[in-house]
Amino acid sequence: MLSDEEKTRVIILTTHYRIRGDIALLPDSRMTDYIVNSNDFIAVINAEVMDSQGMPILTTTFLNVHKQRIEAIMPADLATMVVK
Repeated sequence: MLSDEEKTRVIILTTHYRIRGDIALLPDSRMTDYIVNSNDFIAVINAEVMDSQGMPILTTTFLNVHKQRIEAIMPADLATMVVK
């Protein structure tokens, strides 16, 4: 299990899903380096998956996300959700 110091809360956007969860990235580390150096999948723990409209689909303690399906990834603390 990762300690709080070893994980970063992220939001991942794909064509069909919005995923919020934690990845094994130390705070203040470069997310770009993490993505470039990862294999085909990004391991996300404590994941919440929503459809593109924001409707909840599932929550899980572990989710592998295929790197080629990711359109955007950002630290959750830098994101602001806009609701119309």
